[in-house]
Formats: sequence, C-alpha cells, structure tokens
Amino acid sequence: MHDSSPSRLVLLRFLERVQERDLACTRRWIVEEERREAERRRGVEARPPVPSWLIEQSIGHHAPPVYVHAGDCHMAGKRSKGVARDAALRALTDGIVACPHCRPDTQLGLLD
Repeated sequence: MHDSSPSRLVLLRFLERVQERDLACTRRWIVEEERREAERRRGVEARPPVPSWLIEQSIGHHAPPVYVHAGDCHMAGKRSKGVARDAALRALTDGIVACPHCRPDTQLGLLD
C-alpha cells in the first residue's frame, strides 16, 4: 500500500509557517498597543492643569453665575469655568452661592 498522507516533516513545516504568521500578527498588535499607550501618555501630559477655583454659569447665554466651586469639586457642572483665587473670592463676596458640597467659602477663608 502506498501512503499518500503528508510526512511528519511536512506537517511540522506547515505548523512552523502558521506559528510564524501568528507571531507576526501578535508583534503588529504589540506595536499598535505601544503606539496607543504613547498617545494616551502624551494626552495626559498635555492636559491643562485643573483650575483651583470654578465659577458655574446658569443655563442661558446671559444668565448670572450660580455657584463657586473648588477646582476638584465633583458637583461642578459642564458650564463651569476656571478662575483665579481673587475672582472666586470676589464672586463669593458679590453674592454668588458657594457650593454646599466642596465649600469654597471655607477653603478660601471666608468662613471658619
């Protein structure tokens, strides 16, 4: 009888080609992930610093501000704008409400 099945060596060479292809694919994935990680790091490094104080605007184009927040307040809304310490103090003394969560009036020394 004549055996027409591939030899063990032919099968091993085929396996080697498949594994080389898979290794090349894995190496491409690694390069792509390293690129994405580098982009993420650059994005974090380029991010502007968190402002120390925020003034949150009310809804509407010419509506007055509604709250003064500390810069890291989790309750600050999307309409908040970073301001300097003196602007936050001035806003509080002008009657803009201090956020009841972060208490910028206490942090700024207006209340004890």
